[in-house]
Amino acid sequence: MPLPADVDLGTLYGASGAESLADPNADDEFDADALDPGDRNLVPPVRLLDRDELAAAALVVPLFDRAVRLARWVGEQRPVDEWGELGAELEQQAATELEFGEGDDGLGEVARTWSLAVDLELITVGDGEGDDGAAEVAAIGEGLAALESGDPEAVLEAWETAASIVAGTTVEAELDLGDLGAAGEPGAAPAEETEEEYAQLEEAREQAQGLLDEALQVLYEARAFATTEAEETIPLGVLSALLVVPDGEDPTEEMLGDITSVMVALDPMLQDLADIGILDYSPIDPTLFDESEAAAGAGTGAEAGSGTGSGAALGLPTEPFDPDLPVDESEAARFGLARLTALGVHQVRQWLLEDGYDAPLIGDHARGTAAELLEGIAGSANVLPEEEIAEWLVGREPLPAAAELLAASRGNDLVGPIRRLFCRAALDRLGAEAGPAVREVLGDPHLAGLATAWLAEQGAAGIDPPERPVLLWTTVDTLSAQLIDLGPEDPLFQESLERVVDQESPEQFFAELWRVEHPYTTAVLDAIGERHPDKPTAKEARKAAHKARSRTGSPQTR
Repeated sequence: MPLPADVDLGTLYGASGAESLADPNADDEFDADALDPGDRNLVPPVRLLDRDELAAAALVVPLFDRAVRLARWVGEQRPVDEWGELGAELEQQAATELEFGEGDDGLGEVARTWSLAVDLELITVGDGEGDDGAAEVAAIGEGLAALESGDPEAVLEAWETAASIVAGTTVEAELDLGDLGAAGEPGAAPAEETEEEYAQLEEAREQAQGLLDEALQVLYEARAFATTEAEETIPLGVLSALLVVPDGEDPTEEMLGDITSVMVALDPMLQDLADIGILDYSPIDPTLFDESEAAAGAGTGAEAGSGTGSGAALGLPTEPFDPDLPVDESEAARFGLARLTALGVHQVRQWLLEDGYDAPLIGDHARGTAAELLEGIAGSANVLPEEEIAEWLVGREPLPAAAELLAASRGNDLVGPIRRLFCRAALDRLGAEAGPAVREVLGDPHLAGLATAWLAEQGAAGIDPPERPVLLWTTVDTLSAQLIDLGPEDPLFQESLERVVDQESPEQFFAELWRVEHPYTTAVLDAIGERHPDKPTAKEARKAAHKARSRTGSPQTR
């Protein structure tokens, strides 16, 4: 079967619900470079549940809920052994009465839950009192009372601590401690070798932590851009490929083996994070390993068994991927599926902030005036403008909102073109009810072009075309907004650039255009001169750019 690991990275992002990254017409376009696992300095804005809802979700997280129930089960006093553990008999009793599972699975779950409950101070261990003879006893800790107080902040704080504990534990579980425990015993390695081993262990710890961090960040970004739950869900093969295959490259045979290794390393870590509510995760079907071993025994998986890096270790195909073939979703799910929960989005954002990332929330720029909205989204590198605009418009009357937006978009400054671009997007959302406010600015030289074009699209009658100076200024303003927002390589900007002269004489048009008093006149002329496909038109634009540049204060191409 074809797996996502055989698809180029652009297609992989599409599979994870981020199609708009490559869409030049998408208003919510975000720089795809920010999604490169090797160079993530920015993360996209996300929307969080309110804290009451997050706290309610935390209380029903399986592992967190088990820790609370175990603390209640402990009650006022339970004897513990000299290591502060319940001991085999009480562990079996707890597993049975609390329905943690049967046999070794149940006992293992009690041990894991006990450790977490003690760390969270839901359970305390101290000196024994009374006539039962126990040297040490366990009892309900102060942490449980805080959770049962009904305070959402207390619940969320405890869950955040639990999430960090589990994340740290799962990373440690990935490490091979080797013979480090022998240090100091008879026949132990010399101190220098022991220090070297510990250095290797620390390096392994950092690698495991880095792998998990990058995986969570990919899931975080997928959640930010997705519009449906299906788009938020990433196959483990896709997730691993994004962490292995360099941007713009196709996976090699060796990379397929590395993808398998990453999948196998991530699988238990993601299962642990699912238990604490960070993820919805469907783990790798264990029978896949049996199938791979059977294939190796039949001589079809020799490379995988020899550790040479073949993707066959988990049934990854080595033949080219055919995008026209349908993918069996149930079969793909056997290789693992991951999705960040609402709690997970909250927690990963907390970790990103702690690591120094700029991790904004949707609506950060929508809490103030129209001027603060437009300036905020114009000046932010990681923002979803349409989301911010929609948030700002909630609860506002269309007519005064349009008037405020138009007033805020005035000005012949360096940010003005982007303010007007986003003002236009907001007017589109408001629709015809904004019409009277737009008509009011038909006499404004900085807004008349925008207003005329918008009213015409709304089907308004009796609108005179703008005068020639306004038309020329608006041409520069519109092209500069696209140049700033999309960049010179974008097809939409190229299309606008090619239509700029239409049926006019290039010589006459540029003789007027270079005189336009706009901060981006030179930049626009430079772009036309460099990129217009008609050589005479490009030549006239370059000549005009030279004249515009000679004027005092005219900026260079940005």
